[in-house]
Amino acid sequence: MDETGVTTVQNPGKIVARKGTKQVGSVTSAERGTLITLACAVNALGNSIPPMMIFPRKKFQPFFTSNGPPGCIGTANGSGWMQEEDFVVFLKHFQSHTKSSQESKVLLVLDNHSSHLSVEGIDFCRSHGIILLSFPPHCSHKLQPLDRTVYGPLKKHINSRCDNWMKTHPGSTMTIYDLPGIVKSALPHAATPSNIQAGFACTGIWPFNRDTFSDIDFMPSQVTDRPPPEPSTSAAPTPTVASSLPLAASSPPLTASFPLLAASSPPLTASFPLLAASSPVRPCVEPGTSSSATPFSPMSIRPHPKAGPRKQTTKGRKRRETAVLTDTPMKNLLQAEKKRSNAKKCKAKKKINFCNKKTPNKKQKMQDSSDEDEAQYCIVCLESYSRSKEIWLQCCSCKAWAHKDCTDGSAFYTCHNCESD
Repeated sequence: MDETGVTTVQNPGKIVARKGTKQVGSVTSAERGTLITLACAVNALGNSIPPMMIFPRKKFQPFFTSNGPPGCIGTANGSGWMQEEDFVVFLKHFQSHTKSSQESKVLLVLDNHSSHLSVEGIDFCRSHGIILLSFPPHCSHKLQPLDRTVYGPLKKHINSRCDNWMKTHPGSTMTIYDLPGIVKSALPHAATPSNIQAGFACTGIWPFNRDTFSDIDFMPSQVTDRPPPEPSTSAAPTPTVASSLPLAASSPPLTASFPLLAASSPPLTASFPLLAASSPVRPCVEPGTSSSATPFSPMSIRPHPKAGPRKQTTKGRKRRETAVLTDTPMKNLLQAEKKRSNAKKCKAKKKINFCNKKTPNKKQKMQDSSDEDEAQYCIVCLESYSRSKEIWLQCCSCKAWAHKDCTDGSAFYTCHNCESD
């Protein structure tokens, strides 16, 4: 099982143009497209189940996959990538086609993506007889059958059909709702039984072949090999370059094999007198080593650069390793990690909410009081306080305001409403 992305902006194929033309272009849907995720599952017999599509929408609608491959399903989330909830939906879709159970178990091989480490998904697999086995990190490009032989041809067929769509719909922009129809026509040509079986064979999964990868395949990783945490002090000393070049004392002279050289060329010591006066060259062998038993290697002259030791840090994603995810120890470990992650999220959320609660300062209080004063009106002439520059008096009973000129001017003013009561 693996996922791949399908975008609305295709990679145009080759086009026919006049010889010598320097600028040859092809039309695409847009500069930056929208991506949907396609999740597929195949087996070693060459069979496959209908794919699942993940759309970058908040809510999934049935018409999203109306033109898709027969039997396909779909989900939606904000990003369009595989999430833990979407992986549980895929597992239910996978179980409905494989008919797995506790009596007839199924092995599902996948990578170590964070969405595949869902505790809810692991519980579903344990109850329905699905064994989850994860690949080693950074090895899916070599061990994933879908990546090796299926998704490459699939992208080529999708690009070809996107070019045809652009030609048959001039002036239109391709949307994510057009991609299911394109995948419907491209997937049968890529997920063929021969391609799927070749993917399982070249990865050594089935037929099982532990020697499918030679030492040449592991050579690029030697540059980034990390030194051991505690280097051993009892390691054998590295032989020098001179010790790796033994000189045979019984070898015949060069003139015996090449008589013309002996007859025509002067002796080497005549041209280089210092060479004749010097002592004969002897191999420099360290004590306790044998010059004939040590093979020569260019690594002793110029070794490959090595990366430094890894820094122990807790930031970023946790480094995973291959494991059976449905085993009880692995499930308990994932549950503990999920619990710690949820606790950190809750703590950070409380901290953010606490920081957002700001107490109003003195300036805001004065502004609020001024706004309330501007909303007052004279109870006699109904003029707004904000438009008046006269002296105001407040009623002793109802606390209403009025112009001094609109009242009798007494120090203890009582409005006409309170006097009538």
